[in-house]
Amino acid sequence: MIKVAVPNKGVLSEPAIDLLKACGYKASKSAKSLSSIDPANGVEFYFLRPNDIPMYVGNGTIDAGITGIDFCAESQSPAVKVLDLPFGASKHCMAVPEQSKYQKHDDLKNSRIATSFPGIVRNYFKKPNMELVILEGAVEISIGLGVADAVVDVVETGTTLKQAGLRILGEPLFLSNAALFAHPNRQSSQGVCTLIRRIEGKLLALSYKMVEYDVPANLLEKACATTPGLESPTVAPLQNKSWYSVKAMVKSEEANSIMDKLQDLGCKGILLFNIESARI
Repeated sequence: MIKVAVPNKGVLSEPAIDLLKACGYKASKSAKSLSSIDPANGVEFYFLRPNDIPMYVGNGTIDAGITGIDFCAESQSPAVKVLDLPFGASKHCMAVPEQSKYQKHDDLKNSRIATSFPGIVRNYFKKPNMELVILEGAVEISIGLGVADAVVDVVETGTTLKQAGLRILGEPLFLSNAALFAHPNRQSSQGVCTLIRRIEGKLLALSYKMVEYDVPANLLEKACATTPGLESPTVAPLQNKSWYSVKAMVKSEEANSIMDKLQDLGCKGILLFNIESARI
């Protein structure tokens, strides 16, 4: 039985749990417990603070875990990133007062910078001993309170910074998203490999849809050229010998335009289906 860590709160928690459930795992978080067992799949789930997960995975207490890339970078954990996940996108940006004279990051390398991610900031400026104002949260208020000249904060929309009278300075210092991490010696274990394959299958399914349609025999070649599938489309004759049924996987972002092309070509009964999971 493997141990898998899941964020217990924040923007990563619900998407991570939903993904695991979509992969067939019973990852249920109880209000009274920080762990749950899925005996059918051989997994113990632990619901932990996102910033603590890299430490637990890195030292081998937990076999694998889902958390933000920034949390792993901040902790300098030896945990290995095995999969990027399509949620939790954020960026670490520097912000200064709207009327500030500062125009670029280097203008602030010797200034008071407030942040909850000192490791990322020090690594960006390549100054391991850089003095920072380290806060647990709400760093945007630190300038107004006179303890910092600038902040480096996690930004999704930038609304919170604007409301505090701050403007983002330059490009992001660090880009992050959710990822699946594993202990270096456990990423090839059977349980972790199964977890990776299942998540890969679900992510692959989100990238594709299944299109199915009927096409006249004289248009079959053109229709198959429009929906070539992965290797080739599935083609089956209908009772009416002058018509065929075709089924193929198509890229999700192209699915509706492909349906338009098939309809313009003369195909009938064009159907589009979601794919629950996939292996290629």
